[in-house]
Amino acid sequence: MESTMAEGNPVIFIIDDDSAIRKSLFRLLTASGYKVEEFESAESYLSRERYNGIGCIILDVKMGGRSGTDLQQELNNRGDNIPIIFLTGHADIPTSVRAMKRGAGDFLQKPVDENILLYTIEQALEEHRKRCAYGEKVEELRKQFSTLTPREFEVMRWVLTGKLNKQIAHELGITEKTVKVHRGEVMKKLRVSSVAELVRLAEAAGIEPAG
Repeated sequence: MESTMAEGNPVIFIIDDDSAIRKSLFRLLTASGYKVEEFESAESYLSRERYNGIGCIILDVKMGGRSGTDLQQELNNRGDNIPIIFLTGHADIPTSVRAMKRGAGDFLQKPVDENILLYTIEQALEEHRKRCAYGEKVEELRKQFSTLTPREFEVMRWVLTGKLNKQIAHELGITEKTVKVHRGEVMKKLRVSSVAELVRLAEAAGIEPAG
């Protein structure tokens, strides 16, 4: 069972196989008012119930078992969008480049400056709030589009191309009157009054025009 979206304090997850670093970061972050959970390995974090609230991960690059970048890849594979701030004891440009390409929030070198870390965490949390808000908006839009019948959805995708009813009727092998009826239902169900509005709504929901 997955946790629901948390409305309260965000959670910072510390994942590092060095207990001294975990304790140091735990003290710093709890003193700064954050809710914190710590893990000694990627495996122990993955065994936790999946968290769907606002938060971020402070992740060591090199650990026993799965590495930090291995965990990042696993989280990407399962569609987890929680930001990751990598910590490393050694400058490793290739690893940092790969991590950033996969969506890492930042890549900091140990020992990390406390002020820089706290600032980076705040930036990561703000980014996560935006991602989650956008995801909720897209999900709501997709629910709206799911109210369309298969034929209405098909007609709607042709409307997005800018074609006239007569042209859409020819493409679908139906009458112009039928297209007009379906088009009217689309506009009513999606609560839009113009093709321009419909196009913006479809783009936000990730729906492509026909053709």
